[in-house]
Amino acid sequence: LPLQVIADFPLSHGPNRFDYQSLDPQTRLLFIAHSGASIVTIFDTASMKVVADIAGITDVHGVLAAPDLGLVYAEATGVNQVDVISEQTHAVVARIPVGDAPDGMAYDPTDHKLFVSDEQSQNEAVIDTRTNKRIAYIPIGGNVGATAYDPVSHHILVEAEKLNQLVVIDPTTVRITGRHDLPGCQDSQSLLIDAQQDLVFVGCETNSVLLMVDLKSMHVLSTQPVGSGPDLMALDSGWHYLYVTSESGVVSVFDEQARTLRKLSEGYVAVGAHTVAVDPITHYIYLPLQNVNGTSILRIALFHP
Repeated sequence: LPLQVIADFPLSHGPNRFDYQSLDPQTRLLFIAHSGASIVTIFDTASMKVVADIAGITDVHGVLAAPDLGLVYAEATGVNQVDVISEQTHAVVARIPVGDAPDGMAYDPTDHKLFVSDEQSQNEAVIDTRTNKRIAYIPIGGNVGATAYDPVSHHILVEAEKLNQLVVIDPTTVRITGRHDLPGCQDSQSLLIDAQQDLVFVGCETNSVLLMVDLKSMHVLSTQPVGSGPDLMALDSGWHYLYVTSESGVVSVFDEQARTLRKLSEGYVAVGAHTVAVDPITHYIYLPLQNVNGTSILRIALFHP
């Protein structure tokens, strides 16, 4: 992959697996789920340094910043709860029980609700962020994949993995308002919304393809091959680059212009390079790599087509 490496930062606590990342654009803090170490690492993208390692977030998978609250929500998947972290003090200020194997979150800042994918219990848990209490479970009808919030339609989208469906939830009423099939997808795994373009991107794990779906009609507009076992994605809305990582360590880069998708490049990066974040100001991409010469690192890079 044609990457200009800006820097490699060693990360503590051993060469093991990472998962979701979340960048707060206001504080410029990047929150990294170091699931193999049960740690949330906080990296300051302005000063380019690690500012904290928050330990004890058991088998952390999802992590999501809520800038308007000054809080970060982290899924402690190993104990089936969501831990609430203060951005200012780095302290865990609440722990919220959820279902079984939480993995993926979306935040609705209008209704002040957090939606949590309970993968194994086949439910979407709903948390009131004003009280940090769970207020509902929504049965999805299958293993629950990624979750995303569309600020334009003011809806939550949830993947029903084995059903290969997108489930639409009204966050105000906390009810399902629609189900939409994803033809050509086997085991939907990841989800990313481009609200400006009215598009949603779906990564399909088993057949290793990326679907581009119209958010209004929910029709599949295109299907693109990607690396084996696609996982997390990030969109640089300024340069219109879409990054799709995979469990195989292959990263695919697409040019997203005028509701079309064109693959620019694809290549192997490293073992476990399945998570990516992007800074829309610098256009840097952030790739936590679990084992580079026996050390876990955070690779910061620029993509050059």
